[in-house]
Amino acid sequence: MQLKELARIIGGTFNTSPENTAVNHISIDSRTILGLPNEVFFAISGQQHNAHDFIPELIEKGIKFFVVEEDIRAEKSATFIKVNSTTAALQQLAQFKREQFNGNVIGITGSNGKTIVKEWLSTLLSTGSKVLKSPKSYNSQLGVPLSVWPIDNSYQVGIFEAGISQPNEMEKLGQIIQPTIGIFTNIGSAHGEHFESQTQKIQEKLKLFRNTELLIYCRDHQLVHEQIEATYCCNSLNWGINADSDISVRITGKKLQVSFLGKDYTFELPFTDAASVENLCHCIVASLHIGLSQDQISDGIRKLKSVKMRLSLKRGLRNNYLIDDSYNNDFEGLKLALDFMEQQKLKEDRVVILTDFVQTKADAQFYQQVNELLKLKKVAQLYAIGPALSAAKAQFGARATFYEDTRAFLKSDVLEELEDKLVLVKGSRKFGLERVMHRLVEKIHKTVLEVSLESIAHNLKVFRGFLKPETKVMAMVKAFAYGAGSIEIARLLEFHGVDYLAVAYTDEAITLRNNGIDLPMMVMNATLDDPATLMKYQLEPEIYSINQLKAYLKKYKRAQQKLPAHLIVNTGMNRLGINPSELAALKEVIAQTEWLEIKSIFTHLAASDDLNERDFTLNQIETFNRFSTELSAHLDHVPMKHVLNSAGIVHYPEHQYNMVRLGIGLHGLEADGIRKGSLRLPAQLKTLVSQIRTVKQGETIGYGRKGKAEKEMHIATIAIGYADGYLRIFGNGNAYVSINGQQARTIGNVCMDMTMVDVTGLNVTEGDEVIVFGEQPTINDLAKWANTIPYEILTNVSTRVQRIFHTD
Repeated sequence: MQLKELARIIGGTFNTSPENTAVNHISIDSRTILGLPNEVFFAISGQQHNAHDFIPELIEKGIKFFVVEEDIRAEKSATFIKVNSTTAALQQLAQFKREQFNGNVIGITGSNGKTIVKEWLSTLLSTGSKVLKSPKSYNSQLGVPLSVWPIDNSYQVGIFEAGISQPNEMEKLGQIIQPTIGIFTNIGSAHGEHFESQTQKIQEKLKLFRNTELLIYCRDHQLVHEQIEATYCCNSLNWGINADSDISVRITGKKLQVSFLGKDYTFELPFTDAASVENLCHCIVASLHIGLSQDQISDGIRKLKSVKMRLSLKRGLRNNYLIDDSYNNDFEGLKLALDFMEQQKLKEDRVVILTDFVQTKADAQFYQQVNELLKLKKVAQLYAIGPALSAAKAQFGARATFYEDTRAFLKSDVLEELEDKLVLVKGSRKFGLERVMHRLVEKIHKTVLEVSLESIAHNLKVFRGFLKPETKVMAMVKAFAYGAGSIEIARLLEFHGVDYLAVAYTDEAITLRNNGIDLPMMVMNATLDDPATLMKYQLEPEIYSINQLKAYLKKYKRAQQKLPAHLIVNTGMNRLGINPSELAALKEVIAQTEWLEIKSIFTHLAASDDLNERDFTLNQIETFNRFSTELSAHLDHVPMKHVLNSAGIVHYPEHQYNMVRLGIGLHGLEADGIRKGSLRLPAQLKTLVSQIRTVKQGETIGYGRKGKAEKEMHIATIAIGYADGYLRIFGNGNAYVSINGQQARTIGNVCMDMTMVDVTGLNVTEGDEVIVFGEQPTINDLAKWANTIPYEILTNVSTRVQRIFHTD
C-alpha cells in the first residue's frame, strides 16, 4: 500500500507534499516500534499516555511517517497525516484491508475460551491452509485492527477474536472483522458490571455476527441459545449433548463422537476437563463445516498437545533467564516475543535461538527484515537452526551461528556459553526445541507456580479504571510480590507505568535495585541500621514514630542529604504510625530541620474491604484528612497523600487523593469478591503425579496411619507437601486437587514433600499434571478450607517452588 492511498482511506491530510512510498508496517507503541523505513506510527491518545508526546523521540530513531490527531510542529524529516481520531483511522485502515480479502474469516467472541479456540482452530486449519490469526489476546478496539491489518490474499483463512467490556463496542469490531463464519464460545461473568444483565451482554456480543453466513455455538448454553434464536437472523449451527442439537456430541472416556450431516466421526481427546473439551468441540465443528477430513482434524488435534498458548519466562541453570516460545514461528510472533524480551530487563546480554519459519514464504528480503528486527531489539547473538536459515546466512552478520538441525545445535558447546544472559527460544514445533529448554531450565522441583503477567497487567488496568488520570499508583511488591516473584512483577509494573513500588524490608528493595528496577521505592519497615543503605540505593523509608524520625534526621544530616520520608499516621489500625495527638511534637521536629523532604503522608485502612465497617473507615479517612491538612499547612512543600488500598480503591474512590496503594488486587484477590468477573487470577500452583498404587481394604495411608482404605482404593502420590506451602490442614480429605478436570481428595496426612490423593475411579496416570490451585480449586477455596485468608495461601508458597512467568 502506498502512503498516499493510506491517507485517502483514513481521510487524512498531509502537512507537506508526501513522497510516494510503500507502507508495510504500522505501529501504535513507541516502545516496540520496529524503526523500519516504511513504517507508519499511529499516535494514540490513551488514559495513561499520549503517544504524540513521543514523536520527537521517534523522529530521532528514524521514523518518518506519522498519523496524528493533534497539531505537531513541522519537521523536515517527518511526514504527518492529520485525522480527527487516530483510533478511528486505524480501524478504517484495517476495515479496508479486510474488504480486499476473498477467503474465509472466522470471528470468535464470548466470555471465556476465545484465545484458546482461536489458537486451536488455527492449528487444525493450518493442516491444509495458510492462516492469519490474532496475536495473543488482541481482541480490543486497538487489538482487532492490528490483527486484521496484515491480511491479504496470500492467506486462505483469517481467525480473529473480539472482546468487549461494555455496550456499544462490538459494532465497530464487526465492521472491521466482517466474519463469514462466527463462533460464540459461552457467556460468563467477566465485565458484567457494565451490563444490565447476561441477556444484554449476549445481545451486544451477537452484534459481531450481523452479516455472518453461519454462526456456530453450543446448544447446551440455554441462555445463549435462546438469544440466538430470538435475535439472530442468519444461519446457525449448534452442537451439544442436548437431544435437540443440530450436531450431537458424546464423550466416552477419552473419545469424542460427533455426528455431523449424517456421518459419525470419532476423535481422540488430549484433554478431559470440561472447558477444554468445549473449546475443542467448537474447533472440530468449524473444521468439519469448512471441509476438513477426519484425518486432517485428528492430525491437528495431536499437535494441540504441545501448544503452550503463551510466552513463559523461566530461570535457567546458568544464572540466566529463558523465554520459552518454542511451539510456533512467524514474523509477527517473533516481533511479539522480542517485545516481551525487551520488557524483561533482567540481563544485559540478549540471545535468540531461532528455527526456520516453516509456514512463511521467506526470501532474501524477508530474512533481511528478520535481521533488522534482531538488531533493533539489541540481540547480541543469534543461533539459527534449520536449512532455510542456513541458506540465508548472507543476510545475517557475524553475530549469527548456523546449524542444520536441533540435534547439531545440542551437540555443540553453545549451551555452556549462555551464562548470565537473557535467552529467547523461538521456533516451529517440528524442530523439537523443548529438548533445548529441557537442557537449559533450572531443575528445582516438579512443582511450579505459573504466573500470568498478562493477567496482572489486566488487573492493574481494572483498578486504574477507578482512578482519575492524574492519580498515581504505588504498587506493593513486598513478600516476594505476594509470593509471585518480586523481580519479574516489579519489572512488569515498571513497564506499565506505575509510579512507586513499596516493599516491607530494605533487603527486598536492594534485590530490586540490583536487578535494574529504577522506580521510586518506599521501604515500610526500615530499621535504625538502614539509613546508609537507603541513601546508597536511593530508597525512601516509611517513618512511623517521632523517635525514628529524629534518629534518621541525625544520620541524613551527617551525610548532608535530605531524608525522603513517607509519614504514616495511625488512625485506628494501631499497628505502626504517628498518633494524631503527636502532631504538635511532629511539627516542632520539622520546624527545627532543613534536612527533611516529606514525600507523602498516608494511613492504613483497617477494614476497607468490609462494608459493615464503613463508618469506622470513613472516620479513619476524616482523622487522616484533619491531620494531613494541618501538617501540610506547616510545610514549605506539598507532599502526596494516600489512604486507599486495593479494596479501598473499589469502595471509596472519592478519597483517592494524589496516590493509591495497590497490592493484593493485582493478584485478582479481594476479601469481599466485589470485582469477581473483572479481575483475573494470575497464579496457578501445579505439580505432577509421581506414583499411583493400589491400597487394599483395611490398609492405611501416610504418617500416623490417618488415611484408611474402607475398600480397595487407587492412591496417587503428588509432588507437593507442607515444605512447599501446602498446609497440613489440607490433608485427610479437607481439600481436593484437580487432575484432568477431575476432583481428587486428599487422604492421610500431608507430608513434608508429598501428599496422597484418592483417584479411585478417575482417569489418572503417572506423570499427569495436578492443579493445586488455579481455576479449580481456587486460592479462595483453599483459604476457606484452612480457615484463613487468600493472602496467606499465596504468600505461603515456598521459594523452592519454581516460578514460571508467561503471557496469555
